[in-house]
Amino acid sequence: MNTITIAIDGFSSTGKSTLAKQLAKHLGYVYVDTGAMYRAIALFAMQMGYITNEFFDKETLINSLPNIKLHFEFNSELGFAEMYLNDVNVEKEIRTIEVSSFVSKIAEVSEVRAKLVEQQQEMGKGKGIVMDGRDIGTVVFPNAELKIFMTASPETRAQRRFDELQAKGDSVTYEEVLKNVQERDYIDTHRDDSPLVKADDAIEIDNSYLTREEQFTAVLELAEEIISN
Repeated sequence: MNTITIAIDGFSSTGKSTLAKQLAKHLGYVYVDTGAMYRAIALFAMQMGYITNEFFDKETLINSLPNIKLHFEFNSELGFAEMYLNDVNVEKEIRTIEVSSFVSKIAEVSEVRAKLVEQQQEMGKGKGIVMDGRDIGTVVFPNAELKIFMTASPETRAQRRFDELQAKGDSVTYEEVLKNVQERDYIDTHRDDSPLVKADDAIEIDNSYLTREEQFTAVLELAEEIISN
């Protein structure tokens, strides 16, 4: 049996993390949520006052990067690894709409991307890993054996995200979430450094009308075919 690298890219709120967690659990692979890493840096920048709706002090954030320590710790009760920022569990804090509104701007910063891509590549040296993000199949693991590119309509993704936030008790409107999704799409696809694009050898999955189980089954079959060859 081969051990492979699975790279999952795509737009925000397409369920990349859910799919990646399912695959990793089933295959016994390591799961890495790269979005959580960018979110943690966005949270750090917010806490330090480096980014607000009015301004973004990129230089100070870049100079602070050596002081930012990120790591994942597996939570056996939840069944997945949680994000830690400078040894503090920030898993809940990084999932807010406020962090979502800044994360794409943070991800535009080349120095931030360089720091995180280096860490991500180190994590995946031994293969047996499922990683999701925006540039996994194009930049982080261009030689990944299986590349998936996920998409869905902005309205579908906004509704999913709105439902998630409502379930957590967050006070947001659907219109706010849709605006956030559309803004992130634009920034992610138009940034100069590693924009969101489908890798030439990636398999595109539009999950607008797929259940989580249908999506998981389809991608698992693709993975198992490669693993068994």
